Amino acid sequence: MIIHGRTLHPGTAAGTPIRLTAPLSFWGGTDNEGRIVDAHHPQCGAVLTGRVVLMESGRGSSSASSVLAEQIRARTAPAAVILSRPDPIIPLGALIAAELYDLNLPVVVAPYDAIPANAVLQVSAGPDRATIAW
Repeated sequence: MIIHGRTLHPGTAAGTPIRLTAPLSFWGGTDNEGRIVDAHHPQCGAVLTGRVVLMESGRGSSSASSVLAEQIRARTAPAAVILSRPDPIIPLGALIAAELYDLNLPVVVAPYDAIPANAVLQVSAGPDRATIAW
């Protein structure tokens, strides 16, 4: 199956999805190993490293972009992020990592309700359009 979306930051990735039921801030919400440490987040304890994160949007703090960029550099970031609505902070972190470290984390806006929990997703985010396949 394939769904299409809008690219917020280009790249390609593969991984299993993790659906977050609440927005997440990478600043204070995750640790340096990619684990959700926000005690108030419903998925506290979940590891995002190498997963395709499905969530409505990020949750604030402009510092979250630098935390995400550092996780991308350290290779503890998600493989890709699929949002249901645009968020400026997450793609900014991906852009910073691309510019500083030449590493790309695709960030996409797409309707992800139909994505099964146990699929391996292939995310391909080009300059004009993104494709998510499983």
